[in-house]
Amino acid sequence: MSLSIPVSATTDASLSGRVVLVTGAGGGLGGELSRQAAAAGANLILMGRRVRPLEKLYDEIVASGAAEPAIYPMDLEGAGPADFAELAANIEREFGRLDGIVHAAAHFTGLTAHAQVPPEEWLRSIQVNLNAPVALSLACLSLLRQSPDAALLWVLDDAARVGRAHWGAYGVSKIALAGVVSQWADELENTSIRVHGLIPTPMRTRLRARAYFAENPAGVAMPAAVAARCVDVLAAAGMAWRGKVRDLNAEV
Repeated sequence: MSLSIPVSATTDASLSGRVVLVTGAGGGLGGELSRQAAAAGANLILMGRRVRPLEKLYDEIVASGAAEPAIYPMDLEGAGPADFAELAANIEREFGRLDGIVHAAAHFTGLTAHAQVPPEEWLRSIQVNLNAPVALSLACLSLLRQSPDAALLWVLDDAARVGRAHWGAYGVSKIALAGVVSQWADELENTSIRVHGLIPTPMRTRLRARAYFAENPAGVAMPAAVAARCVDVLAAAGMAWRGKVRDLNAEV
């Protein structure tokens, strides 16, 4: 699959000229992050499972006057090393490098006891939430190394919360991702790639609604503030958080 080449942004914004891949761009956080990153001058590659939300987001970004994003539909559930290698080859051909990846994609169907989860659902969750982002990052490492300042940002969750009953494979995968962040931060410490983890504050998203279905959504903030912190991390100022997990709940 080929990429649509965007026109580089010519602004003084914090992400001006940077090439950033956002997974889960069709979701609540991924979509808002993409809008804000585009406004900050980034050249975006929008990845998501469904084409229509990506096309809608594309139209919004173009209408805003920001650089035209590229769309790359991919279902992480069925994606494997060859698919990620093809993605990396397309990015290299069209852009020559990659300055950031935000792993915002997540799979969660709701709170369920382990004994009631079909084995295929467990495998699906681990694939989308853990295996796929790791494999994708591995495929793109050489591209990230071609950037003088690349950011690899993993959206995590509160381990104390998702490590409790009924959070299932989603909880296990998010706890494992925190380990990935720690290990990769050490391994890439002396390179141009900085590794980050970010734990969001509560956001009004479809994923949260599946866990807190009795909650009044009007009382939960939209993802705008969390998306803004992600943009901070992607920008040069994010160097201050290199190798760290930034828990936004502790900053409230």
